[in-house]
Amino acid sequence: MIYIGAKELKLEDFNKILFLKEKIELDEKALQKVNESHEFLKSFSKDKLIYGINTGFGPMAQYKISEQDQLDLQYNLIRSHCTGAGKRLADTEVKSTMICRLSSLMQGFSGIHPEVVILLKDLINNDIYPQIFEHGGVGASGDLVQLAHLALNLIGEGEVTYKGELRPAADVFKETGLKPITIKLREGLALINGTSIMTGISMVNLSHAEQLVNWSLSASMMIIELVESYSDHFSKELNKVKPHLGQRAIAHAMDEAMKDSKLIRKREEHLFSAETTAVDVFQDKVQEYYSIRCVPQILGPVWDTFTYTQTVLQNEVNSVNDNPIIDKENNNVFHGGNFHGDYVALEMDKLKIAITKLTMLAERQLNFLMNDKLNGKLPPFVNLGKLGLNLGMQAAQFTATSTTAENQMLSNPMYIHSIPNNNDNQDIVSMGTNAALICSKIIENAYQVLAIELLSAVQAVDALQFESKLSSHSKAIYKQIRSIKARFEKDSILYKDLEKIKIYLQTNNPNII
Repeated sequence: MIYIGAKELKLEDFNKILFLKEKIELDEKALQKVNESHEFLKSFSKDKLIYGINTGFGPMAQYKISEQDQLDLQYNLIRSHCTGAGKRLADTEVKSTMICRLSSLMQGFSGIHPEVVILLKDLINNDIYPQIFEHGGVGASGDLVQLAHLALNLIGEGEVTYKGELRPAADVFKETGLKPITIKLREGLALINGTSIMTGISMVNLSHAEQLVNWSLSASMMIIELVESYSDHFSKELNKVKPHLGQRAIAHAMDEAMKDSKLIRKREEHLFSAETTAVDVFQDKVQEYYSIRCVPQILGPVWDTFTYTQTVLQNEVNSVNDNPIIDKENNNVFHGGNFHGDYVALEMDKLKIAITKLTMLAERQLNFLMNDKLNGKLPPFVNLGKLGLNLGMQAAQFTATSTTAENQMLSNPMYIHSIPNNNDNQDIVSMGTNAALICSKIIENAYQVLAIELLSAVQAVDALQFESKLSSHSKAIYKQIRSIKARFEKDSILYKDLEKIKIYLQTNNPNII
């Protein structure tokens, strides 16, 4: 059981809730603080002008709202902002969003009634997923449109996905015994005014980014073994003279994983002898291509990007990101812009660039496997059948190249594409949700390219009959892929097999780093 509000939430907590189906509970002390914040605001706001309670919203904040209209104001805000469009967010992304919104509200600075966080907790534990659309947010007053769809379900309206079916929220609430919230003060504004959509999607992206680095590293090591590479390019001695943490971490993981490989060679044993230096033209490559030799230097920055992004996103998850902030301790209400999503937007742009580079590495390594003139030891397109008659992995390379090209195009940043709107009240925005969604697409593409690369790599292992010589780690990966798609010589329809491999990569982590 994970207690929300008891401590800061980490990526590992999200993984447990999202992928291991761990249940959550609300910390009692934090819940008490939520209630105290609500009671304080109820008293404090009686004779004061407080944005979003007795004023309009955004450019219409100049209009005072009468006391008898204040609750209708909150309902109007929720319903009017349900203008989302496009595809529905995946259930995992919606669940992650709800965790993020719950975490923010449980800080006790939002002035909402405790029934809001209790219902959010119940939706998460019962796998009830609000219908939230991908388009609508500019990431400045937070994810107003998308979070409005979440708020709509909390008041018992709109549709939710439950047990795989899209149904009216009112029917699902009745079936599960849950009760919608009743607006008490500022629940509408507190629910939609925050960064929880972009952060929720980003936390899912972050989990997949960690897996992708592990799979890319695993594929790289298998290819390094296939070419019987020298070990010095991932040695501690070479990489310690460059103080980048990511590079050192990648090199260390490679060194540890390939210790028991029977294919990796020591340079001093093969190239440092008088017999070798007497030769004018060497048969073996003295140094491998960059996509093989420079893995620590290429995946190192990707890993560093992941680790820094993790820090930023965890900070956002544990932040109070609505407006205004209800501060009982200082007996005040502070107005500002904690809903602005620039932190998330910039990190998603950085992460998607890093994952695109990872995809490019995989595509270049795949090209090395496909081209017999480059590798000098494999049949063209790792074709185990009859050359000319059979085609091997030739067509799969087209898909990998096309998908990689799409990632390169999608890597252009959203963070700098601010468009003023809302009568220029929102005159500079983050586009954080767009950045997170594009990053999600890049991650999906990266899995596809890696699936093609890994199937090609295990075909290469069979072509060279190297299975018994592989390191324990590469041998385990080989067996996992072969359990999905057996060795093949004759041409067959591959798209279903590649999809199965992709799903396997998405749901498993080789945990090499």
